[in-house]
Amino acid sequence: MRCSPALIALALVAAQSAHAQQEVKIGSAMPLSGPSAHLGKDTENGSRLAVEDLNAKGATIDGKKVKWVLLAEDDAGDPKQGTAVAQKLVDAGVVGVVGHLNSGTTVPASKIYHSAGIPQITPSATTPLYTHQGFKSAFRVVANDYMVGGTLARYSVGTLKATRIAVIDDRTTFGQGLADEFVKGVKNAGGAAKIVSRQFTNDKATDFNAILTQIRAQRPEVIFFGGMDAVAGPMLKQMKALGVDAKFVSGDGVCSDKLSVLAGDAVGEDKVTCAKAGGVSGEQEAVLDAFARRFAQRFQAQPENYSPYAYDAVMALAAAMQEAKSSDPAKYLPVLAKIRYQGVTGAIAFDPNGDLRDAALTLYTYRNGKKTKLKVVR
Repeated sequence: MRCSPALIALALVAAQSAHAQQEVKIGSAMPLSGPSAHLGKDTENGSRLAVEDLNAKGATIDGKKVKWVLLAEDDAGDPKQGTAVAQKLVDAGVVGVVGHLNSGTTVPASKIYHSAGIPQITPSATTPLYTHQGFKSAFRVVANDYMVGGTLARYSVGTLKATRIAVIDDRTTFGQGLADEFVKGVKNAGGAAKIVSRQFTNDKATDFNAILTQIRAQRPEVIFFGGMDAVAGPMLKQMKALGVDAKFVSGDGVCSDKLSVLAGDAVGEDKVTCAKAGGVSGEQEAVLDAFARRFAQRFQAQPENYSPYAYDAVMALAAAMQEAKSSDPAKYLPVLAKIRYQGVTGAIAFDPNGDLRDAALTLYTYRNGKKTKLKVVR
């Protein structure tokens, strides 16, 4: 029996489709515009490098070659835009998401990913609320605010010997949440330390003279700020102009290389102490240094806080898919929850809430205008 040309053509198309390379789409949701755009782009680039490495290695799923694709979207650090971006990524068919950067966008977006059954790993958002909503799709590869706030409180009271502490936050989910945990930590530390002033600003503010004048009257030895570097820089300048002679303590939103540019000489020498949610020590330092060199070569920029964690987030998603032999979220999500993956940032394993087990923090200060590592704590 002779086959018609049409049937032969259909058979060829079917054969080609059977051998067509499957696309595995990973979503990236970060602020690529606005005051945190430099951190967002850095984090997106961490994800991008991971996807490029997976493709270069020919990473397969169930023995089948796949094409790994990164779909990057700008959430502008805005909760409303964040949910719109989340829905856009879901509609585009992503099977996993690395994001968001900010706690204020991560939490509302997580509801959309949860409803769609899509795993989400944040490389940076630290609010405990994110992983305490009961969503089995929510994971985090850095420490949360319970640890960051408590550690900075103990450092302020125990190492800096502060007895009078002022607190400022930017009223965002991240900033207020971190400040609240810091205040709890100071109270739990006991002793003579007390909060002498609690002030508020917003994440777009540039004038802090009124609140700093009020704080100056209380003579604090430490000012804690819950917020990002774009606000902390001008705040430090105005502290110096007003003669507010207090140590400045903050979390990972401030702990960037750009802070010394934003603050100028007001960053001082050992004036600022900040904690980055993550950190490595010992042999792992060489692994992270190698990542930093490859990142700098690829993007012509040194990695900031979160890019290595975004890289590991992508790799953890990929490892779970490979172990499950499927990129179907319903099939690989249970594997991701139990994953044991050794990344550039160290061992990745999640507790029942989706938080990172044995999470680390790194304390930094600034000397000669450069961010300087003090120590890693767990």
